Amino acid sequence: MDSLMEPTLYTIKGMCILDNDGNRILAKYYDKNVFPTVKEQRAYEKNLFNKTHRADAEIIMLDGLTCVYKSNVDLFFYVMGSTQENELILLSVLNCLYDTITMILKKNVEKRAVLENLDIVMLAFDEICDGGIILDADPSSVMKRVDLRNDDIPIGEQTVAQVLQSAKEQLKWSLLK
Repeated sequence: MDSLMEPTLYTIKGMCILDNDGNRILAKYYDKNVFPTVKEQRAYEKNLFNKTHRADAEIIMLDGLTCVYKSNVDLFFYVMGSTQENELILLSVLNCLYDTITMILKKNVEKRAVLENLDIVMLAFDEICDGGIILDADPSSVMKRVDLRNDDIPIGEQTVAQVLQSAKEQLKWSLLK
């Protein structure tokens, strides 16, 4: 009889975005025991890309990890977990990552756009997963927390709710002084 593993919140081993040549755009690994060095991470990414860039699947088990992935134009999105991890949980994180980046880039998901908005994409990574613990899997709530451009919108283009929220915040800060 198999012994059950102890339940843990640390479900994500890593997330990465690779370009269509297999080069790293952005990667975060949360378990130092799995890939302790950047060299090992890059070797794994190269192997992962070689196995998945022509495949038509959404999941692969490679080097003791379960990896779900999605491709779009010239980018590949990967979320990795242990072999005992529920694939649906990994897939929900992948979909959240992809959908959030799609919203950030206004449906223009390609390498150039990701690189131009890398700061916000990195923030989205951090809002979705912290240290291997899933924080959020809802793209709209992640988008609200990473939307740094809200202040840059001219008042004529803001919605009524945005203007009221901005006025409330200004009033609150003026009362706190």
